[in-house]
Amino acid sequence: MAQNDMTPEVAAELAGIRESIDNIDAALIHMLAERFKFTQKVGTLKAANNLPPSDPEREARQVARLRALAEEANLDPTFAEKWFHFVVEEVIHHHVQARG
Repeated sequence: MAQNDMTPEVAAELAGIRESIDNIDAALIHMLAERFKFTQKVGTLKAANNLPPSDPEREARQVARLRALAEEANLDPTFAEKWFHFVVEEVIHHHVQARG
């Protein structure tokens, strides 16, 4: 069935589902912005105390924790781990840039 062949009922249901997805996406962006505010504080504290930008032991604990949470939520734990590594890479990249 092509988009223009949808019944009004299907179109309305699809629009409602997409609105929910859009709301979740917006919430995720706001949550990530909050998360980055705190990681900036961590970066500032580490820089002020000459600490390395990454903490492999903490990252390993976080991966294990997030994989378990993903399993509980019926989300692919590998996806959760990839997401975490992506975020950590971005945080470290921004911290290194901020240090100049």
